[in-house]
Amino acid sequence: MAPTQQSILQDPRKLYPRPEYPTQPQDIPGQTQPMEPTPDHGEQTYVGSGKLEGLVALITGADSGIGRAVAIAYAREGADIVFTYLREDADAKETERLVREAGRKVIAVKMDQAHNREGCERVVQRCIDELGRLDILINNAGFQKTYASIEDIPDEDISYTFETNIEAFFHFSRAALRHLPPGGSIINTTSIQAFDPTPHLAPYAATKAAIANFTLSLAGEAIEKGVRVNAVAPGPVWTPLIPSTMPEEKVQSFGENTLLKRPAQPAELAPLFVFLASADASYVTGEIYGITGGRLQM
Repeated sequence: MAPTQQSILQDPRKLYPRPEYPTQPQDIPGQTQPMEPTPDHGEQTYVGSGKLEGLVALITGADSGIGRAVAIAYAREGADIVFTYLREDADAKETERLVREAGRKVIAVKMDQAHNREGCERVVQRCIDELGRLDILINNAGFQKTYASIEDIPDEDISYTFETNIEAFFHFSRAALRHLPPGGSIINTTSIQAFDPTPHLAPYAATKAAIANFTLSLAGEAIEKGVRVNAVAPGPVWTPLIPSTMPEEKVQSFGENTLLKRPAQPAELAPLFVFLASADASYVTGEIYGITGGRLQM
């Protein structure tokens, strides 16, 4: 029986659990398994249609969260996947399993991308050496931490946040542009924090503003090679970064400040990353797409 309109359309406010969430402290960078509710990466729902058939994508930070959702979607769209992760071995193995289950090749690289230009370049070279090409770069891995005041931010935290969240984007993008073919793309993960920063996330918000600016400047250069550069600016998304880096009271109410009164699940972002990497977005470059649950990007 063909699906009816009622069975296709769902109230987005009620599609996933809404706060209040239980307290669930974790150490940075956090893991998926202990989270309640369990994040949805599209494991049971994403259905591909060959939009990325035969391509190779490098996704940074794809052990969990947005990166894992993108890896699942890209694999089911026909792409082989190389992804990086910091030290979340169990989460990384699950991403590997899901990509292989989709019938695609996968290479997982454990690395810290902070202050590591050589490491970033080695990952790009592995794509070429082991998979023969690189078509899509997703600069997604990031670090955040909350602070009560600017006085409480250690100098080393400022440096580490900038090295991870923006300097590594330069390193990966520079190396990738040597190999990306015309029609290839770079997609950066920025944030609503770039446009509507909150005081307790000052270093993170500053790097996300830098990513937005970097996206626009790189788009002008990369298109001379036929490569499109865009960014996705999420609002609150339910990933391990939240319980591992935010105060308990913020975790309990996370996402209720959106029009939908809940955070996004990673699965809700993946289709936008697919669109931006596919031929459907052939006229889209230098754009920053908000996906914020209705929160305004000022």
